[in-house]
Amino acid sequence: MSNPGSAALLLALYGGLLLAGVICFLLHFIAQYRIAGILRTHYPDQWRIIAVPEEGRGNPLRTWARLQHVLRSAAPALFENRQLNRWHGIWKLTPWLAWPCWLAALALQYTAH
Repeated sequence: MSNPGSAALLLALYGGLLLAGVICFLLHFIAQYRIAGILRTHYPDQWRIIAVPEEGRGNPLRTWARLQHVLRSAAPALFENRQLNRWHGIWKLTPWLAWPCWLAALALQYTAH
C-alpha cells in the first residue's frame, strides 16, 4: 500500500467493520436483558419457570442457561407480544451480522500485510 489515501480508506473500513461487530454483539446481549425484563414484568409465572429451578438452588448462570433454551425455541413467539418479538428478532439476527463483520475485518487485516 504505497498510496496514503487507500491506506486511510482501508483503515476506516477496518475500524468500521470492527465497530459494527461490537455494536451487534452489544445489541445481542442487550436484547437478552430486555427479553428477561419483559418476561419478568409482563409474564411473571412464565419467568418463574425460567428463573426458579425444579430442584436445587437457582443462580444467575443457571438462569442464563435456561433463558438461552427458551430463546432458541419458538416459545417467545407464542406470547404474541410485539416488543418481546422485536427483541427476540434482534437477539437472533445480531450474531449473524456481527460475525461476518469481524471475519471481514480479519481478512482485511490479513490482506493488508
